[in-house]
Amino acid sequence: MKDDLLRTPVQFVKGIGPKRAEALRSVGVETLEDLLYYIPRRYLDRSTICTVRNAPPNREVTIVGRIASFARVPSLKGGRNRLEMLLEDQTGTLRCIWFGGIKFVERALEVGKLVMVSGTVEADGFYGRKMIHPDVEEFSEEERQQLHTGRVVPVYPSSGEMKRVRLDSRGLRRVLKPLLDELISRIEDPLPQDILARCGLMPLPEALYSVHFPEDLRQAGKARERLAFDDFFYLELLLARRYRSRRARREGITFLEVGDLIPKLLERLPFQLTEAQRRVMREIWRDMKSPYQMNRLLQGDVGSGKTLVALMTMLIAVANGYQAALMAPTEVLAEQHYLTIHALLEELGVKVGLLIGGMGPAQRRLMLRAMELGEVQIAVGTHTLIQEDIVFKNLGVVVVDEQHRFGVIQRLRLRRKGPCPDVLVMTATPIPRTLGLTLYGDLDVSILDEMPPDRRPVKTVWRSRSRRPQVLAFVREQVRQGRQAYMVYPLVEESEKVDLEAAVQAYEKLQKELPDLRLALLHGRMKGEEKEAVMRAFKEGKIDVLVSTTVIEVGVDIPNATVMVVEHAERFGLAQLHQLRGRVGRGEAQSYCILLTGEKLSDEARERMLTMVRTNDGFEIAEKDLELRGPGEFMGTRQSGMPEFRIAHLIRDS
Repeated sequence: MKDDLLRTPVQFVKGIGPKRAEALRSVGVETLEDLLYYIPRRYLDRSTICTVRNAPPNREVTIVGRIASFARVPSLKGGRNRLEMLLEDQTGTLRCIWFGGIKFVERALEVGKLVMVSGTVEADGFYGRKMIHPDVEEFSEEERQQLHTGRVVPVYPSSGEMKRVRLDSRGLRRVLKPLLDELISRIEDPLPQDILARCGLMPLPEALYSVHFPEDLRQAGKARERLAFDDFFYLELLLARRYRSRRARREGITFLEVGDLIPKLLERLPFQLTEAQRRVMREIWRDMKSPYQMNRLLQGDVGSGKTLVALMTMLIAVANGYQAALMAPTEVLAEQHYLTIHALLEELGVKVGLLIGGMGPAQRRLMLRAMELGEVQIAVGTHTLIQEDIVFKNLGVVVVDEQHRFGVIQRLRLRRKGPCPDVLVMTATPIPRTLGLTLYGDLDVSILDEMPPDRRPVKTVWRSRSRRPQVLAFVREQVRQGRQAYMVYPLVEESEKVDLEAAVQAYEKLQKELPDLRLALLHGRMKGEEKEAVMRAFKEGKIDVLVSTTVIEVGVDIPNATVMVVEHAERFGLAQLHQLRGRVGRGEAQSYCILLTGEKLSDEARERMLTMVRTNDGFEIAEKDLELRGPGEFMGTRQSGMPEFRIAHLIRDS
């Protein structure tokens, strides 16, 4: 089929017209091609349809029956009316209730009409069964007969606008059947026959027809599998072409030597590199000595030693006469990196500078001048590093920490600050294998899959808030043994002011509960030097318990801190909880993470808590997080350039 035909506006399809086209636009269907790929969300067959009598409670089911009656019922307490409908089949009566959207639902109802209702069945006193806010669609005798003969009936996602113009599942089936009958012979398959045979795929014309009108559920599954394959195939083809194009340009810096800075640094460290760190450094050096620009993703769980790998990478640039830049997503993390790197390199004579938004004008001018002259060899900062007035003398290596918090444009701007610098993107949020292949197919990937040998796994427990006194007693006992603790509170709202008030209130309450301990408060509204002073005091052991909002989530390294108490843990995502847990367990002593929650939790929140207690494996946690939240929310679609697939789903189709 020619592309210009596929791009035909959907309003010109027989049975659509301008009003229906407007409704379809609300679900992203604007062309003939969009309509062909607007696939059913589920299928009805005899196994998914129940009678009223046999409908299992607290499970989502579909029931087909006739409308016996419907009416508005006034509220006894003077509130809004509700709409009640009685649905009858040969086994009994189901009461369907709607509290909102009554006018719209009412228009579609008619006594005696055959309909199907889908929703969760609950026990109901007089009638025995009820559904609250079910989906209701007109059903025909012909469709009922199809079910009885073993055929399946597609059910499409819909919207209020579509239902208003009678484009529910039944309306869409009426439009799509003659359209596919007419076009099926004109649809061409772009994939060669050998790929179809090797992968066991259905031809595209057959897949498009069968996904809408399958003979059975197996055929529907095979059709959808083919369409999902196309999504992944074309994305990977694009990434492979991009990768090959970049390699063909040979425009990177060829670094000639490792230099003596890395051996000198390693001599000063009180530990040996892990084998994983050695392996990753060999991979990085192979890239850096080649004529191609390095574009490498470094993944590693919290505490696996990514910062040291990044530092050694930057030292290779310095040893070859180039500058290096490390961009972090927050000022707290940038400051932490600066303090760590400055302390390690001061004796080696490497000049390290910090550039963040909170600096004074005079201090900023001095830093900019030093970077432009090449006096600063390693610049650490936030997004400030990519501003227009920032000039490097000869930038050779760019390290971007916590990758998915930066937009693609931000990373490109930093890359353009030098003559094709090598790029190392690192993240402490493990990226599930399927998501990594999809998002970073054009990057080389290194994984730090080994922890330092002296690290003990953090013990994680989940406690209800009623056990808080015992938790505080445990914190006090740990401090008595010479340890330190974190007490972390979630952001209450997306408002720094409200966040500050919540943190202050929690801090004041804890001061009364733990009067014998030295407490300090750390929150997002503090100035850079204030945060630095608090963190320095905590690191030096002058503070017993650090009360904080999630500003300590990433990058803070206090080996003596052995307890992480997370208040209202149900408000945090899995990735956040895992990052917070990573702040302890950095020394030789046993560390603990205590998750405090309310008594009543959603199923998803309960699953998050159980996952945290069950495993310390960041990749397993990331897979679960992806499963619970979906790929877009997991990565932040807008920030990461997360692809919006037409059919494929990263979890189901991996």
